[in-house]
Amino acid sequence: MLRAAFTGAVSRIAVRSAAPAVRPMAIAMGKRFYSAGHEDESFESFTERYVKFFDGVEDLFELQRGLNNAFAYDLVPAPSVIEAALKASRRVDDFATAVRVFEGLKDKVESEKQYKEYLDELAPIRSDLGILTKEELSQKSQTMMS
Repeated sequence: MLRAAFTGAVSRIAVRSAAPAVRPMAIAMGKRFYSAGHEDESFESFTERYVKFFDGVEDLFELQRGLNNAFAYDLVPAPSVIEAALKASRRVDDFATAVRVFEGLKDKVESEKQYKEYLDELAPIRSDLGILTKEELSQKSQTMMS
């Protein structure tokens, strides 16, 4: 008896959930509804927002979340954003994340030349904080093993 009542409840749930959720207005008008209602942001305001964000970072989770968000955009962050992220990495005492910033930067840029330009511009902060790139770390370990 209990089994029959349970089976009936499951079938009613299945019937209700099988109905597609359709927005008639969206189909009729040809509009698309997006979950994000953000306006377009200029590169300068993006840079200012992320420099301010990284200046206020207090823990590793916040730093990594900010890096994921900054690198998720379809642009390469400005050197000032990278510099603020490197300083935040130092502040939370995480060398690995600082190295990964350069890995993410290398993946985002369009060419090796552009990556070298970023490295050249960020050379003072890199030497000041003692941050090496992944390539420099592998060269250093190879020379130590020889």
